[in-house]
Parts: sequence; C-alpha cells; structure tokens
Amino acid sequence: MHRQKHLGADDEEGSAALEFIAVGVILLVPLVYLVIALGSIQEQTLGAESAARHIARVVAQAPDATTAAARSDAVLTNIIEEYGLDADQVDVSLSCTPAGVECPSAGATIIVTVATQVRLPLVPELFGLDRSTSMPVQAQAVRKVSRLWGAG
Repeated sequence: MHRQKHLGADDEEGSAALEFIAVGVILLVPLVYLVIALGSIQEQTLGAESAARHIARVVAQAPDATTAAARSDAVLTNIIEEYGLDADQVDVSLSCTPAGVECPSAGATIIVTVATQVRLPLVPELFGLDRSTSMPVQAQAVRKVSRLWGAG
C-alpha cells in the first residue's frame, strides 16, 4: 500500500524555535536601546545635580567673589569631565534671594541652576536629528551664604 503524507502539524516542525528567535530579537533590540538611553539620561541628570550642588557649596564657602568664581569654574570643569557632559550644552545660572541683593553676598541665599541637553545614543547628526532628539535636563541647588562672607 501506498502511504500518503498528511499535511498538518508535521509541516510546522521546528518553526516554534524560529518564531521564538525572531520575536526575541524584535523585542530585545528596543529593550537594549531603552536601557542604554535611560542610562545615558540618568548619568547626565546626576552630573547636572552634582554640578549644581557643588557649585552652590563652593560659592557659599568662598571668602570673596573672585575666589567663588574661580572655584566654581574648576568644579564645573571637573564635573563635565567626570560625567561626560557636553561642555557646549551646559548652562549654569546663579541667582540670589532676597531680590535686589548683590549675588553672591553675605546673608543671601544662592540658587544655582544647571541645565544641559542629553543626546540620545546612536542618533545620527543627519538633518539635525541629534538636536531634535535631545532631552533637556535641569537641576537646582540652594545654599545659604554666611553673614561673614566677603568680610575676610
């Protein structure tokens, strides 16, 4: 007798492994990119927060405005190197309360704001895509200046 091969479940043998690999790759690639992108954003956020906190501290503890400016520049340079921030994208602003006082000055409260742009990894510079896909990051730190600041 002649046996005929039946079409059905036997024809799909081995395709489950292939489907698992295909779906796994399709899901794994975006997941890996998400982890890399979030890690980059987190690193830049920590850098901005660290810069704001340390600049506020060195300005508040400096004996005068000239020393405060020199120390804050040194701190910013070190943090840019340590956290891999883009020096062209980092913007530091210093303000004081109460309004109308010289900044920094004795007894004032210093507010340091550090803002930067985080470029997402693996985005090409083609047609300005790197600029349009960058994420803004901002951090603030507040520090009270001693009433004896600048008296020395």
